[in-house]
Order: sequence, then C-alpha cells, then structure tokens
Amino acid sequence: MSIAIPSFKVETRSGTSSLAALAAVAGLALAIAAPLIVSRGVVQDLFFILTMLVLAQNWNLLAGYAGLISVGQQVFVGFGAYAMFGAVILTGVDPIVAILIAGALSALLAIPTAFFTFRLQGPYFAISTWVVAEVVRLLLAQWKALGGGTGTSLPREATKDMAGVDIVRDLFGMKAAAASDALTYWIALLLALATIGFIYRLLRSKQGLGLAAVRDNEQAARAVGVDARRMKALVYVATAFVTGLAGALIYVQKARISPDAAFSVTDWTAYVIFIVVIGGIGTIEGPIVGVVLFFLLQKLFADFGSWYLLVLGLIGILVMLFSPRGLWGLFSDRTGIQLFPVRRKLIGGPLAHMPKGGPNG
Repeated sequence: MSIAIPSFKVETRSGTSSLAALAAVAGLALAIAAPLIVSRGVVQDLFFILTMLVLAQNWNLLAGYAGLISVGQQVFVGFGAYAMFGAVILTGVDPIVAILIAGALSALLAIPTAFFTFRLQGPYFAISTWVVAEVVRLLLAQWKALGGGTGTSLPREATKDMAGVDIVRDLFGMKAAAASDALTYWIALLLALATIGFIYRLLRSKQGLGLAAVRDNEQAARAVGVDARRMKALVYVATAFVTGLAGALIYVQKARISPDAAFSVTDWTAYVIFIVVIGGIGTIEGPIVGVVLFFLLQKLFADFGSWYLLVLGLIGILVMLFSPRGLWGLFSDRTGIQLFPVRRKLIGGPLAHMPKGGPNG
C-alpha cells in the first residue's frame, strides 16, 4: 500500500509579467535614447516624471507596505537638497558626488527622526513627521552660508563642469546646458529603475513577506517571530536614503534653493500622496499610473490657478470613493493583470506514491 506525498511550490510570476518584461526592455531603450531624439523641454518633463515616480514609490513602500503614513517626507527632500548645496558650495565637491553624500546624510537624519516618531502610532505618527520636517526647515533657514531664509544658487561652473557633462557634450555634440539636462535625466532614470527593482526584489523576498505581515496585523506578525519595529525602521531609513538622493538630484537640476521650496509639503508630500492614492496604494504599478496621470492633469489645468488644485482634490475624492485601491487596483481586479506580481500562489499536487511505512519501507 502506498500514499501520495503532495509537493507544493510558491509561484509569483505570471505570463503577463513576462510579456511586461519584454515591453519594459523596449521602453527602456527608448527612454535611454530620449535626450538624443526629443527636445530639451521634453527631457525636463521626463526628468520631472522620473523624480516624482521615485518619491511616490518610496512613499508607497512606507505607507502601502510598512503601514507608516508619513506627511513629512519633504524633510528628506529638503535636507538632501541642502546637504548637496552645502557639499558643493562649502567644500567644492562635484555635484554628482554631493548627491551620494546627500543620500547618506538623509539616512543618518532618519535614525534620530525614527527614534522620536516611532514612539507614536497612526495619525500621531503622521503629525510628528510633519513637525520634524518643519523643525529641520526652520533650522536650515538659519544657515547664512546657504542664503538663510531667501536661499541661494549653485555656482554656474559647478553644473557646467559637473562630472560627465564634458563627455556627453563631446560625444553627442550638445551644448553644455543640454548636456547637463541629459546627464541629470539619465541619473534620474537610473534612480527610478533602481528604486523599482529594489522594492520589487524586497517584496518578493522573505523580508517582504514579513513586511506584508506587519502591515496587515502587527501583533500577529510579532507572534510568528517577525521583528516589526526593526522591519519598519529599516524601511524608513532606506526610503530616507533614496528620497534624499532624489531631493539632491532635483535641486542639481533646479540649481536654486530656498527653505520654503525645498521643504514644500505641497510639492513633495501632498502631490506624492495624490499620485499614490489615485494610482493604487500597495502596488508597484500604481505610482507609475498615478505619476503619468498627475503630469497630464498638471499640463491641462496648471494655467487655471486654484481650480487646478480643486480638480486634483475632486479626482482624489472620486477615486477613493469608487476605487479605494486606485485606478490600477480597479484595472487589475477586473483583468487579473499584474506587471509586478508579488502575491504568492501555492501550487501543489501529488509528487510520488511512497510505501505506507515510509521511504525505507
């Protein structure tokens, strides 16, 4: 007599995701070539889309997967930007190197920030992140070497002689300003790809499974051995690092900074939350859909003043009422399509028939 021994495996990949990977390769080739085939204005628009996508993906990782609803992520945008300006103006560091320094310093800032904010939960945590951002903004507004409350500009030669600009200019026959825009665009593209790749890999790992468990039920996750506090802290520091990189890169391209602009809750948090919510929180695809829609709305309604903000608010309310999981969530629920599948499916069946006494009979 023999018994069937079931065999199970965990599957995440789908046929749709494989096709999406092929389409992504073609899209990536076009994205890389964009500065060579489109106008400088379009390159700047693409840069905006990519940097907002990086910010949105990081906020989505915090809120959609770690359950940390922050309304103070502008602290890392602004601090990263000011760290880059300080490194360039005060020490003469190349802006590309200064971007990396800004990311590292933003991660260091996240450690004491987490020490205070993680003592609070829910809406109190959200408010505390905004308070921390305001405190940092007020402190940096006193930094006279960087213009104090009115801000300052990067030295013209700093961006003109930035590492890589001469190579791009000579290789593709561009002017210095166009070469600088192309270089920052390519860095933004690399940062966006690295961010999505990191999040996708994390969510498909054992740590990602633990993170999802913490988000869904922190007490149950602790009961099965998941260190919830450690998981949240690591995600918080990681998103601070990438957000600091993005903030520094944005202000390399802007070349002008002020406390109010760098720490704008509207530009770097409210718009980012809007992007994630309308696209689909808790999905990698959601922020991609959201940032494209946000950019189109901005182009259509930016000349209408306050009506622009009213339209954004109305769209956000309608999406939350009729599609709480966002536009991508609605589309995915109806079609079953997932471009970045992270849900685990248990697939199993009989492996073999073995004697009832076991493998040794």
